Amino acid sequence: MNFEALRQRVQRAELVVAVRVEKTRSSWFTLSTAWRAGWTPLRIITVGLAGGFLAGKLEPTGLGAKVQGARWLQMIGSVSNLLASTQAAFASMQASEAADTAEQAADKLDEATDDLPRAAAPKPRVAPETRVDPAAPRQPQPAEAATDLSER
Repeated sequence: MNFEALRQRVQRAELVVAVRVEKTRSSWFTLSTAWRAGWTPLRIITVGLAGGFLAGKLEPTGLGAKVQGARWLQMIGSVSNLLASTQAAFASMQASEAADTAEQAADKLDEATDDLPRAAAPKPRVAPETRVDPAAPRQPQPAEAATDLSER
């Protein structure tokens, strides 16, 4: 194979990977949305009751039962932590993608404003100056009002 054929093959493979990554992200987003929507309070209670019933039925009675119950709770806690860390990693990945998108948009905006001629660039608005007329009546400051009242 010549170099050009290999290069084209690599480009096709990169394109396939990019498409599959996008499909995976889309599928993961759909799965996470459906997963969150699926856990209603009634389902959570039902799964908890069923899990407790199964844990009680599968454990042998006696002294070993207390140790087994602690292991069940430890396993449930570990699975819960695993799911939470996976969810946090996914949220972090989405946040970094959003930051990249915002940075790209800012770069495009900078490029667009650099391409504008200076005469067409919008001029910032300046607030009109407010002048205080010394002869105009004004409300006295609290200290002045108190002094005025005490002098009467």
